[in-house]
Amino acid sequence: MAQKTAVSAKKLFAFAACMFGFGYALVPIYDVLCDVTGLNGKTGEVSQVEAEARHVDMDRLVTVEFDTNVNPALPWKFEAEEFKMKVHPGAIAEAVFIVENTSNKPVVGQAIPSVMPALASLYFDKTECFCFTTQLLEPGERKEMIVRYVIGSELPQDISTMTLSYTFFKSPDSNDVATTVIKTDRTISTQG
Repeated sequence: MAQKTAVSAKKLFAFAACMFGFGYALVPIYDVLCDVTGLNGKTGEVSQVEAEARHVDMDRLVTVEFDTNVNPALPWKFEAEEFKMKVHPGAIAEAVFIVENTSNKPVVGQAIPSVMPALASLYFDKTECFCFTTQLLEPGERKEMIVRYVIGSELPQDISTMTLSYTFFKSPDSNDVATTVIKTDRTISTQG
């Protein structure tokens, strides 16, 4: 009986390790899948000058809803300051997001964006976004992050609402940052 329990425990441990590895690999797998299929819901990036040169459709308003998610492996809180906003296609808009590290260690996160419906992502461009780079938060740190974006005036008329969604994942860089901080703290304490 004890041998069966040990075998079951080993199988469960192996299964849990595989699931952790799969979850960790989801971000790069998602990127590859999106590149292959071309249907990714990802947004584009334009310069501020390009965004300012666009035609603004003052006769139309589009509702942009914001959805925020955090992968369970990342000890952060993440939310949009406003749940939704109305914007004129072609006009530059800005949304504010609040993120907080709820752990007692420095953590690096990476936000992955998507837009729904997927067709709308072809007309959604950003000039500035926290998702362009990884974000380091110190223990207990809370900060505001902005997204500056523009929706193309060519957006099909039947799309009046779209959702900009972000999911924050723990970056592989987090382990390096934690190790560096621990080594630095030890160096300071042994020298002082």
